[in-house]
Amino acid sequence: MNWIKLLSFFMIVSMTYSCARHPVTGKRRLSFLSEKREIAMGKQYDPQVTAQFGVYDDKKMQAFITRKGQEMARISHRSHLDFSFKVVDSPVINAFAVPGGYIYFTRGIMAHFNNEAQFAGVLGHEIGHISHQHASEQMTKQTLGQILYVGGLILSPEFRQFSQEAGQAMGLLFLSFSRSNEKESDVLGVEYSSKVGYDSHEMAKFFRTLQMQSEGTEGGRIPEFMSTHPDPGNRFEKVNALTDKWQAENNARNLKIGRDSYLDLIDGMVFGEDPRQGYVDNNIFYHPELKFSYSTPQGWQVINAPTQVQMAPKDGKALMVFTLSQQKTFEAAKQEVMEQHKLKPIRVLEFKVNGLPAYGMVSDQVQESQNGQQQAEATVAVQTVFIKYDNKMYVFHGLCAKNDFNRYERLFDNTMNSFAKLTDQNRINVTPHRLDIVKAKKAGTYTQAFKEYNMPTTMHKKLAILNGVQLNEKLKTGERFKILEKGRNYKF
Repeated sequence: MNWIKLLSFFMIVSMTYSCARHPVTGKRRLSFLSEKREIAMGKQYDPQVTAQFGVYDDKKMQAFITRKGQEMARISHRSHLDFSFKVVDSPVINAFAVPGGYIYFTRGIMAHFNNEAQFAGVLGHEIGHISHQHASEQMTKQTLGQILYVGGLILSPEFRQFSQEAGQAMGLLFLSFSRSNEKESDVLGVEYSSKVGYDSHEMAKFFRTLQMQSEGTEGGRIPEFMSTHPDPGNRFEKVNALTDKWQAENNARNLKIGRDSYLDLIDGMVFGEDPRQGYVDNNIFYHPELKFSYSTPQGWQVINAPTQVQMAPKDGKALMVFTLSQQKTFEAAKQEVMEQHKLKPIRVLEFKVNGLPAYGMVSDQVQESQNGQQQAEATVAVQTVFIKYDNKMYVFHGLCAKNDFNRYERLFDNTMNSFAKLTDQNRINVTPHRLDIVKAKKAGTYTQAFKEYNMPTTMHKKLAILNGVQLNEKLKTGERFKILEKGRNYKF
């Protein structure tokens, strides 16, 4: 009887919940995760995040976020947690928290802060998520391992196991909270940053920066911090009001901003994509460190991460994954892939790709039904090519619905067979763009100041957003601001 099954289900679920006091409000509520489990989940996801994005290689910056984070954690509502703070090596503009006290800032968001107070406001906001246990709440509503990675595309469920590692980490990065969650964290962002001595009016100003960023700059790329958070224009007004109220109630004066110290911290940091980790130019992916290149399909989105590169068309009907195998022989790599992805080879071939030893196979992916039985007919076709180069085993996978394989096979072939040694020194000797903190040579507008430093006109709007200003705003002689130092052999 269905009602008996339903009752049994609710009885089981209720047994997994516990009644606990909310760390901030003090009210009792049902909690899906115990604190012990929450901490364990954070420890599980932390290595995934750092492996997926990498930790930004700047000891001074890592020491800064740890020092400021621990200072603020001590006055938070969950000060007993063993908090962890990291700057991850991603150009997107975001900060995010996962259960158990793990907080991450991207180098992209660090570049867009203009003083310590802005950083502190967002830091307080993220600690606020931990205090309110928002991530724990969200973890009960969705399975992070099922969140896909490729530019927000909704790919076929059959493809997910090829994107699992990236999907989990990106799920953490783009974890969405409700608007009420965000408002609660804004309140604590004001409280926490103010308690450690910063003026949270600057937190409000950063939301104005996000609003400017969302209005069509950088190819219309909306900051991920904004895509998962309420409208920043509204938050500018609300956070200012919260700040006014907190400062009046606590008679707070002489609060810090910390502009010069923060500009000193970020002077010279990498800005935007780091080409040393791989970059795409005219539909060719170059990796200057590992010295290889290959073509990417016209019009496909390319997402590059330390563990794999993913390529997909906008309709999400196919996927290519490029990664590295730890195996040393074709046979071992083949067996590993077959077992890991449940592949049944139909055709196999040993050949060469631009003079490099290669092994290819076309397979059916054996799907399992909900009862654990294999489906009678495979629905996903997978083309795999292994290539030996420089004592490494590189792997391409091309996936699509079996009925679409004839449509995508040539695209897969073109990319996989284009893999080649990279010898062009202009492509190898690229360096990233970096922030350069300079002084205004004379009083005038930001437009005039950018021209004084020979910044291309096409970059002026991006630079204004980076400085959190409008182009017609004025600088005084000697006032410090951000420009970009152009990377070698790497275009703006």
